[in-house]
Amino acid sequence: MEKTISVIGGDQRIVSLVELLASDDYTVFTYGLEKSDIKENEKIVKCKTLKETLEKSDKVIGPIPISTEKDMIKMPFSEEKITIEDLANSLDNHTFIVGNVNESIRNVLTSKNVEIIDILDIEKFTVLNIIPTVEGAIQVAMQETKRTLHGSNVLILGFGRIGKLLSKSLVGLGVNVSCEARKDTDLAWIKAYGYKPIHLKDLKNEIAKFDIIFNTIPTEILDAELLAKVKNDALIIELASKPGGINREEAKKRKINVVEALALPGKVAPLTVAEYIRDIIYELI
Repeated sequence: MEKTISVIGGDQRIVSLVELLASDDYTVFTYGLEKSDIKENEKIVKCKTLKETLEKSDKVIGPIPISTEKDMIKMPFSEEKITIEDLANSLDNHTFIVGNVNESIRNVLTSKNVEIIDILDIEKFTVLNIIPTVEGAIQVAMQETKRTLHGSNVLILGFGRIGKLLSKSLVGLGVNVSCEARKDTDLAWIKAYGYKPIHLKDLKNEIAKFDIIFNTIPTEILDAELLAKVKNDALIIELASKPGGINREEAKKRKINVVEALALPGKVAPLTVAEYIRDIIYELI
């Protein structure tokens, strides 16, 4: 029996995924990837219409994230535009494997009997996805600073999944790592790992000494008061999803170097992330 799957839009991770699926003997029908470097062959078919693509399989892979513009499917490799509503009307009774589906998009899709599998809700993928995020963050730091990371004083805001792995990786490069947290248990673990713990309430007394600051907190933490104390030549790297943790207007006014480093896995390691996605898709279907 022929194995088929349809793919709608997506970035370089999805392009790599299409090629991986084809190499595993799937026939992959794509739409919204016409400007990518995918080469058509007997296993990869570039369809002319959304309708044609969806007729070929009841399992559909979409972008991660599904959208970066209001009501529009993310399709950076296409001139075509598809709204969430249009896709929902076409996806009746399909299984839709996608990423970062917010509540309003989910409501639109489920109202059309679409089975949604949000890959970012799967713990295994979320954890694995941290690896390229951390590697990409370190790459950004190396590119944007004029000093070596070795010996630098670095602050990580937040001690969640990214903060934990980023701390460990930076220490291996000889970085002096401090981590901010609010919870006593997190502060205790930071100390146990050998990093310097800083409670949020004490940040104003500590922040002036850091050469590089990584933010992993999606709500504003670097406000005008704290930014006023940041070193003039410091580098701030934003890793949190929007709105992020930095008062950008204040940072711009103070001419602080802030680098938005979002969606790093798709930029620095699309093939590796595609392999993660492929493996999880096989477990699901």
